[in-house]
Amino acid sequence: MHFNFDFSARQFLWTFTFASQLILLVVLLGRERIRRFPWFTAAIVLFALRLMAEVLLSGRMPPLILQETFLVLGALTAIVGLLVLVELARRAFAGARRSLWIANAVGVLIVAVAALVLWGPWPAAKDLALDTLRGKLLLIQLAAQKGDMLVQLLTIEVGLLVVLFGRRFKAGWRTHPQMIAIGLSTIAAAWLAIIVSWQIVMRTAHPHSQVEYNRIVDLGGKLMNANKVVYLAAVIWWIMWLWLDEPGTAKTPPAEAVPELAESSPAESTPAEPAHPESDLAESAPTKSAPSKPESLEPEPKQ
Repeated sequence: MHFNFDFSARQFLWTFTFASQLILLVVLLGRERIRRFPWFTAAIVLFALRLMAEVLLSGRMPPLILQETFLVLGALTAIVGLLVLVELARRAFAGARRSLWIANAVGVLIVAVAALVLWGPWPAAKDLALDTLRGKLLLIQLAAQKGDMLVQLLTIEVGLLVVLFGRRFKAGWRTHPQMIAIGLSTIAAAWLAIIVSWQIVMRTAHPHSQVEYNRIVDLGGKLMNANKVVYLAAVIWWIMWLWLDEPGTAKTPPAEAVPELAESSPAESTPAEPAHPESDLAESAPTKSAPSKPESLEPEPKQ
């Protein structure tokens, strides 16, 4: 029996990636991390939605509508990715001065935009005419691709800043912002390395037969699978670290324990220390007969 290994590998990676994303969402919800990282949670949900769309919509919708759907999801992913970076930067550098924060943000953005401009290719301006459907689709595709690349470049820069300078503020080693930044920057670095490798292959490869062309296509599929493996490893990394508490987190006792002790101590001491033994004697002994023992002076136990 002959097995298609590429298909099996793709299905294996899709299944485990989707399952790991669901586990990560459970961890974020169960450990109450959503309050601190709402945009990171939204990014995970959006990526899981894209994985579901690949399976549920592929082959069941017209190609043009399917392409538009994925382009819109790609552009939305880029926007959410920018918000995730802002969220991580605010958490990691919460103690930084406003002027320092703004100066570094502008510097990081300038470097990323410059690298994006130099990184081609760019379509011609005449191809982006908004009066045609093709021009609109090309514009959406350009926004999704270049926006995603800009997010990847910014992610690498923010990840380096968090790792190098986070300990001076609120993102030391094993803190949640640093662990999230390390995972995101690893994914971004792997994705950019794959893009560079594929561009080099496309420039240098000149297939002269169908066999050589199939090998090039095979190589592209393996590169994509390698990127999925890196993403899966990053999700497992997030599951492990987000489940654990940050170092130095104080584990306070439950709030109910103190009131219970405060309420139980007076109740236990009240029967042992009567305030007015003479009044108890008057209530418990209506006749004038004297008790034989002091213990009989106590009233009947009150339930």
